[in-house]
Amino acid sequence: MSHYKYELLSAQDNDFLLWEQPNLPMHGGGVQVFERGPLAIPDGGVDFATIRRGIESVLPRIPRYRQKLAWIPGQERAVWVDDPHFNIDYHMRHTALARPGTERELKQLAARVIERPLDRLRPLWEMWVVEGLDADRFAIITKTHHCMLDGISGMNLATILMSDDPEHRFSDAPRYVPRPLPSDAELRRDAIVRRLGMPLDVLRGLRDFTASTDDVVGEVTTRLRALAQMAWWKAVSSSDTPLNGPVGPHRSIDWMSIRLDDMKAVRKALGCSINDVVLATVTGAVRQFMISRQVHPDELDFRTATPVSVRAGSEQGQLGNRVSSWIVRLPVGEPDPKRQVEKIRETTKELKRSHQSAAIEMIETVHEWVRFDLQSLAKGTQNMFVTNMPGPQFPLYMMGARQQMMYGMAPLLENLGLVVGVMSYDGEVCWGFNADYDRVPDLAEFVGLVRSSFASLAAAAGVELAAA
Repeated sequence: MSHYKYELLSAQDNDFLLWEQPNLPMHGGGVQVFERGPLAIPDGGVDFATIRRGIESVLPRIPRYRQKLAWIPGQERAVWVDDPHFNIDYHMRHTALARPGTERELKQLAARVIERPLDRLRPLWEMWVVEGLDADRFAIITKTHHCMLDGISGMNLATILMSDDPEHRFSDAPRYVPRPLPSDAELRRDAIVRRLGMPLDVLRGLRDFTASTDDVVGEVTTRLRALAQMAWWKAVSSSDTPLNGPVGPHRSIDWMSIRLDDMKAVRKALGCSINDVVLATVTGAVRQFMISRQVHPDELDFRTATPVSVRAGSEQGQLGNRVSSWIVRLPVGEPDPKRQVEKIRETTKELKRSHQSAAIEMIETVHEWVRFDLQSLAKGTQNMFVTNMPGPQFPLYMMGARQQMMYGMAPLLENLGLVVGVMSYDGEVCWGFNADYDRVPDLAEFVGLVRSSFASLAAAAGVELAAA
């Protein structure tokens, strides 16, 4: 009797593998900045060996980090299997900036690290410990393939890797015992069994859907209307802009932060959500960026996709993607910041009423049963990708070293030359920007426009920002 064990990737996770190209690596990235604290060593460096031991000790809690891909013969479908030759040294790297390294130099290094695809023959993650940063700091640059996690599960992972207790230390990891690998014949046989069981899976899905709602007809009608709206997005493409077009292999990375209390004050003054404030801030920046590129913003149909988590409470802590999205038209033709917020607030309220995210989730469910190219369906429906995730509002520590900031870098998608990742941490809202190096060579200027846009929004709301 076989004792092999593996996990089939969901169709959504599998798509991130199929979409990947040499110029479009599908991993997410992150940059964390720490005080050296107890990890400082006498020569001015950082105790990499202790960090390595600490990371190794938590790997049993996140088994995906010691698993690699195997492909079902004759199919474009992958499974996770234990890596029998796992070696953490392939994944943890140690490097340094010329002291005293600046954040500008760290951004350049992060771009070079993040633009390189991950090795598909090994578990799909890397962690670079970077010493030499000025002000007695060091940084960690992470890369994790999007097929492993979405933003929410990524935040859960950050909590596992770090602690809110500065005195917390990790114990030694138990010996790693990988499970046996399935053979090609076993993978092929299991795929046939799943295919034969598909009608029952469909019936179970329909049964669960009808049991979870008191108004089946109303729910179906709502989803069909949302699907019709999505079909319209596809039929009428978004505008062509300087941010859109072929994406090259090289990246520019930048980041900034805004005080969370300032964003909350603007939210309260304007009677909207934090997400509305984020989207309005991006709207003002895009408007000014287009003007600087000699593009008339009032002529643009500019849309952004923004993820919406559909992870149930029982799924918290699990890796993999459980995320849908909204497509939001940004009012870049509107010069008044308050009117921008009003229009975005109206749009997001309508999206909640229309259950667009539920419609996209329904497409993902069908996608598990019927193979089709989701990326081709999405192409032309959006100009930008903006993520916004809540994070811990207390300090986190890596083996006693306090984390100052954390910036997320979502991957670029086909035709999208800029993505914006926003997450909150310990009283700050951290903005991460990942851009195609050739399409957006002036990324620093765009980041400056984001900061100016928020200042204009705060002024329009009558909010006095705290001194930097």
